[in-house]
Amino acid sequence: MPQAQPEPGRERVLRPLHTGRPALRRRVWDACFVGASGLSAFVVMVPLALVVWHLLAKGLPELNLDFFLHLPKPVGETGGGMANAIVGTLILVGIATLIAVPVGVGAGVWLAEFGRGRLAAAVRYTADVMSGIPSIVVGVAVYGLVVVPMGRFSALAGGVALALLMLPTIIRSTEEVVRLVPRSYREAALALGAPRWRTTQDVVIPAASAGIVTSCLLALARASGETAPLLFTALGNRFWSLRVDQPMASMPVFIYDYARAPYDDWNRQAWTGALVLMLLVTLLSALVRLTTRRAPRP
Repeated sequence: MPQAQPEPGRERVLRPLHTGRPALRRRVWDACFVGASGLSAFVVMVPLALVVWHLLAKGLPELNLDFFLHLPKPVGETGGGMANAIVGTLILVGIATLIAVPVGVGAGVWLAEFGRGRLAAAVRYTADVMSGIPSIVVGVAVYGLVVVPMGRFSALAGGVALALLMLPTIIRSTEEVVRLVPRSYREAALALGAPRWRTTQDVVIPAASAGIVTSCLLALARASGETAPLLFTALGNRFWSLRVDQPMASMPVFIYDYARAPYDDWNRQAWTGALVLMLLVTLLSALVRLTTRRAPRP
């Protein structure tokens, strides 16, 4: 049927639905919440900016090539560096990674794919409890379990302590990212005749590999700055030592010792060591962001 045309001069005027005082009140509340969110973001950024600025101001003047190539100088001599501590930190973190990553990833995949019943609940509960244990308690426990039976402090004991700190993050994060793999991937592989373990190995784990790498890097970034466990396990060493069954230097312990020493040169080197350690953690965080950004979406 033909539609009736409006009479000339009486066209319908379309008005916005939200006008007047209610719309103004909504705009005011919207502006308030946006401003509060921006203020919260600013408050979060201020402490980080102050820490970075303070480390740059205190540690940058002493940052030079000698710091990375030379051993610490004796008391009373200026200069020197933390070459042994930098290498020792890399060795300790490497030992922790070799222990924690296979165990943590394996446990996380098992919880996500096969974990059912009381055993799985016990593993999850244990991982959650371990994530809240203070690092110094972990150091004391490893001291009694590894250092005392060995009869001496060692890099191996330090690596075990750091691995225990990394495990909860790796286990729980791996479980979550494996659960995010679409169920259709598993069903397609099973429909083609692949057994359950082969489906997990060749389909599920590759699909979740980016998230697994991210969880490992996050755990590594946390463990690389720990000091308390190393005081009870690796202890420290002012000389070159590459043997894992002997005490080994580490940057967190050197920073702790140099910061509380009554020597100005050691205090300045402590600031430089803190700056280098922060740059290391920042690099790991950047790798996490890069891995997350390049993660393929299922």
